[in-house]
Formats: sequence, C-alpha cells, structure tokens
Amino acid sequence: MNCIEAMLIAFDGVGALCAGQTVCVGGPQRPCYKMAYFQDVSSRVAFREAVQACEMDGGSLLSIQSPTEQRDIENLLQVRHTPGGISDGDFWIGLTRVDQTEPGNSFTSCPQLYQWTDGSVATFRNWYLDEPSCGGEACVVMYHQPTALPGLGGAYLYQWNDDRCNMKHNFICKYKPGESTNQLQPPETRMLLLYIVIPTIPLLLLILVASGTSCFQRISRR
Repeated sequence: MNCIEAMLIAFDGVGALCAGQTVCVGGPQRPCYKMAYFQDVSSRVAFREAVQACEMDGGSLLSIQSPTEQRDIENLLQVRHTPGGISDGDFWIGLTRVDQTEPGNSFTSCPQLYQWTDGSVATFRNWYLDEPSCGGEACVVMYHQPTALPGLGGAYLYQWNDDRCNMKHNFICKYKPGESTNQLQPPETRMLLLYIVIPTIPLLLLILVASGTSCFQRISRR
C-alpha cells in the first residue's frame, strides 16, 4: 500500500506538549488543534474530505473566532522555520459559501453568504484584499506560501482566499476544550514535530494518525 507523509505539530502557548498530535493553545479552557500537512502535494484533500476527516476524529474543520485565534494559528504555522518544517501549501479552514439568501432578503451580499461548518456565528474575517471573489469559488483556504517573494504573494501570508471546493489542500481541525482525550504535558518540552507515515486511504487520513495506527518515522526537536 502506498504511503504519504503528514506532519502534525504539538505545543501550547508556553511550549508544552499537548496530546501528541494535538495542539492546545493557552490552557485547558481554550480549543485544541490538529494540523494535517502533506509534503506530497498529490495526497492533499478536497474541502469536503477535510470536513469529514475532522468530524470523524471528533472535531471540526477550523473556525477562527477572533484576531487572537488567528494569531494563535499563525504562530503554530511558523514552525516552518525549523529544519524540515511546514513549507508551502495552503490550509482549508471551515468557512464555505451557502448560496441562498435570508428569508425576505434577496440582496444578501456575497461575503455575507459565508458560514462556518461547525455552526459558529463568529463574524471575524481575514480576507485578502478584494476577496472573496465568489463565482465558482465557494470554500476558503488560509494562504500559506512562506517562500513567496513580496509582490508575488508574500504579503498575503495567513490571509484568506476563496477557492474551488475540489482543489487539494492541507487542513486544520479544531477541538472544543476538554475533547482531546490523550493530553500529555512534559514540563521541558519546547517544540515537538511528529512526522507520520500513513496509508493513502481517502477520508481516513487524519483518523489513522489520531488512532495511532500509523508508522512512527522520526521526531525532531527544536
């Protein structure tokens, strides 16, 4: 069976490991996150696959409630500065366009049609300039091309863009406080990167990683 590599990051706001592949930021009252990053571009997944993988793992595709949470996610992604860390590759978040107007209102603007798949009503948005472009693009990614030069996309790092829902990207799952079932917090841990080799089985990529049925390849510490 073919295998792919996924990288999952684990550390909290003060650098403590939380739940192996699960990232907890800011203590037990804050959400936890799980990142699915695929070095093999062909192994990345479409929006609906990302939604289903997160839900089957007990979470939901990432919703971002506030500028503070946006910064938390940015800080997690900045692990790319470590050797072998996350490089180029956008991430699906759980925002998608619902193409219907509110009852009695036929003039709902396109940006107002975007809703979080987890049911959140948070109104925070971090769109690129002139986004969303709408049209055939109804699902949202967080732009992550850290090697892009200024003027060629570098200025858009971590901002949001609508994309076609069948495009293939990485994704981030989010878990409510208390829903992470395997939390560990070694006091000396500052950063931990887990590189996992997992079978290429559609819709179950994250589940295999979370359940420990994957093969441990290596651990590198910052």
